Amino acid sequence: MEREGVQRQELATFAGGCFWCMVKPFEEWPGIIKVVSGYTGGTKENPTYEEVCSETTGHYEAVQITFDPDVFAYERLLQVYWQQIDPTDAGGQFYDRGSSYKTAIFYHNDEQRLAAEKSKNELAESGRFQKTIVTEILPAGPFYPAEEYHQDYHRKNSAHYNRYRMASGRDAFIERHWGK
Repeated sequence: MEREGVQRQELATFAGGCFWCMVKPFEEWPGIIKVVSGYTGGTKENPTYEEVCSETTGHYEAVQITFDPDVFAYERLLQVYWQQIDPTDAGGQFYDRGSSYKTAIFYHNDEQRLAAEKSKNELAESGRFQKTIVTEILPAGPFYPAEEYHQDYHRKNSAHYNRYRMASGRDAFIERHWGK
């Protein structure tokens, strides 16, 4: 039984291309405790940004979200996630190409795996996209926070961040497929 006033915490981990663009859409919701940019899915311990970008470590750029499932359900996180990416692009995301920019949902337990599979199937059946949904659903492994200058990039370098989102085509894609 839950004690009154005790906040439950779970993790969700999503790769959606450039991790700079994946922080702000999640942190804006009640029940989101923190969003950390980092690397996951690879073979090297504590990789650097340069190593991940070299495409030799197998890591994805990702965000790890600490959330209270009693306030913001995992299924709602999945809805937000799908609306940030092009789930039909197997070669990266928008301007960023390569395996470190591919999309993936990293599940932390069987409930998350089942919810991710269900949401992927629902998106595929919705007809919203003409191409096949290629986003992978993978077991979560070690997550390594990115260097400090990558954390909260949208706040630290807002002008560059906003130019990047627009120039990359991400914002236009999201508006075309999901509206404002």
